[in-house]
Amino acid sequence: MMNYRDMFKTDKAVAARFQALQLDENICQCTYVWIDGSGEHLRCKTRTLTSVPKSVDELPIWNFDGSSTNQASGEHSDVFLHPVAMFDDPFTLKPNKLVMCETYDKDGLPHPTNHRFQCAKVMETAKEQIPWFGMEQEYAILDADGAIFGWPKQGFPGPQGPYYCGVGTNKVFGRDLVEAHYAACIYAGIKICGTNAEVMPGQWEFQVGPCEGIEMGDHLWMARFILHRVAEEFGLGISFDPKPIEGDWNGAGCHTNFSTLAMRKDGGYSVIVEAIERLSKVHRAHIAYYDPREGRDNERRLTGKHETASINKFSWGVASRAVSIRVPAQTHLDQKGYFEDRRPSSNCDPYCVTGALTRTCCLKERRLSRCYGSEEEEFEIIAKKKEPVQNGLCNGVSNGHANGITNGVCNGVAH
Repeated sequence: MMNYRDMFKTDKAVAARFQALQLDENICQCTYVWIDGSGEHLRCKTRTLTSVPKSVDELPIWNFDGSSTNQASGEHSDVFLHPVAMFDDPFTLKPNKLVMCETYDKDGLPHPTNHRFQCAKVMETAKEQIPWFGMEQEYAILDADGAIFGWPKQGFPGPQGPYYCGVGTNKVFGRDLVEAHYAACIYAGIKICGTNAEVMPGQWEFQVGPCEGIEMGDHLWMARFILHRVAEEFGLGISFDPKPIEGDWNGAGCHTNFSTLAMRKDGGYSVIVEAIERLSKVHRAHIAYYDPREGRDNERRLTGKHETASINKFSWGVASRAVSIRVPAQTHLDQKGYFEDRRPSSNCDPYCVTGALTRTCCLKERRLSRCYGSEEEEFEIIAKKKEPVQNGLCNGVSNGHANGITNGVCNGVAH
């Protein structure tokens, strides 16, 4: 039986003939990209400008039919696109541009799905602390019929083990796509800093950062857009589902590395520990910010297995990947650096994740507007965290003290 990939593939050589046409050097094709009503999927449309924009401020506001993206009703369907970040287009090439946009409603107010607007305000307030982020985007490559690329059509591959950072046939699947995406991101100006095959076959990861403030969300969203577009060229699909297949297989996250200037300076380890202590008190609130369904997607992934901590317990430790917050061994040795929040899902909105981290760690907000589960459960967890615990071991690593805070894990709760 012919599969969908064979049925619907197009001849790229034919398309290349027209893409090679010489155009007026003053003409610029600008592809506007935005997040739709799902909070996780992207849309785009392209317009022609008669001059090449030198900055995002030169790009005009545009609009689209929000009733077709679950962002407006048919009676008031216009939603407006405000350009906020601009990149070189790796598909139609320079001088053409990819444009990341915020969405605004008919009254000129930020659309409810526009989480960038609030994140930008948070980053502006915290800019003196110079927050840096690096996000590790995991994803699965899919065949055109929706199966995980490289998996047997009527069965399963061998158990996990040889695939992580693997080399060779039957260990990695889809490297051509991965390398093409890497090069396309570099061409575009995305701050992509690495890539590797992941634990589950057909699963990959790329890293973006370090980025300062709002730049993190702009670069990760555009890197995702480029990944989907590159996959189109190969007749493949991309899944950011945090648990694309049930069973003894790793899920997919978007581990977020975070630091401030104070954390990166000598003696910054105590600042890191203080930030982790604050995060421990708003665990359920952060879970609600870490996937588009306010924790329901992460329920399938954060089980305490497959290099995750339980969604219901906050934990941290040095070098451990079975915790909510991992402190890299090098950070512990240097007594400065960054920490990794392992809770965000692969389909998270980076504006929500980085905004929540900055509000808790930099602005020291004690309550956020979302909560996974009931507020009563949150209060109960906070109360339990106030009980004293003994300094102990976390996955075989002995932890010390900083500023009177015990750096240890007891029943999954850090103090």
